[in-house]
Amino acid sequence: MLRLSEEDHRRVAEAVAKAEAGSNGEIVTIATPLSDSYHDVALHWAVAVLIAVLAFYAAIPASLSWVSDLVLGGWSDHSLRELLTILLVIATAKFTIALLILKWMPLRLWLTPPQTKTRRVRRRAIEYFKVGAERRTIGRTGILLYLSAGERRAEIVADEAILKVTTPETWGEAMEALLTDVKAGRPADGIVAAVGLIGAVLAKHFPRDSADMNEIPDKLIEL
Repeated sequence: MLRLSEEDHRRVAEAVAKAEAGSNGEIVTIATPLSDSYHDVALHWAVAVLIAVLAFYAAIPASLSWVSDLVLGGWSDHSLRELLTILLVIATAKFTIALLILKWMPLRLWLTPPQTKTRRVRRRAIEYFKVGAERRTIGRTGILLYLSAGERRAEIVADEAILKVTTPETWGEAMEALLTDVKAGRPADGIVAAVGLIGAVLAKHFPRDSADMNEIPDKLIEL
C-alpha cells in the first residue's frame, strides 16, 4: 500500500515545479493504492470452484452417495431429489466460501492475470488523464504520470503534441526509475526521479519560452 507523507507531497510538488521550469510542458502526478476492485476476477474464480465441484461429483457419483449417507443416514437408498439437493447445497456452499475468501485483496490480486492488471491500470490512467490533463494546456503539452501501487504498475499518458515527437520507449528510463523505487518501498523517491526524467524529455522537445505559464497546479494527487 502507498505510504505518502506531507513531506513526500512537498518533494513531488517541488520536483514537478523544477521539471516544468525548463519547458512548456505540464506534468500531472497521480498515485493510488489500486486501480480496480477486480470483483469480476473473484466471481470468475468462485464460478470455477462451483464448476469443479459439479465436475467432481459427475465424474465420481459414488462420492455424492457417500455424502448423502453421511448427512441423511445410510439406512436406505436416497431419492434423486435428495441427491440433487445435497449437490446443490455443496456447490452453493463452495461458491460462497470461495467468494468470501477472495474478499482478501492480496489473494485476489495474486489470482488476477498480469495482462488484466496492465489493461485496467492503463484504462484508469487514461480516464484520469482525460479529466486532469488532456487539452488543458494551450500547446497540448500535458502529461500524466500515474502510479498504481497495488498492481505495481505505472503509466505515462501524454497529450497530442507530446505524442507527435515521442514513442512509448521514450519514457522507459522514467518508468524504470519509478518502479525500482516503488518495489523498494520508496514510492515518493520513484515519483521524484521519474518526474525529473520526464522534465528532461519535455525540455528537449518543448523548451520554455517567455509566454509560458503554469496551467496545471504542481502537486501530487493521491487517490
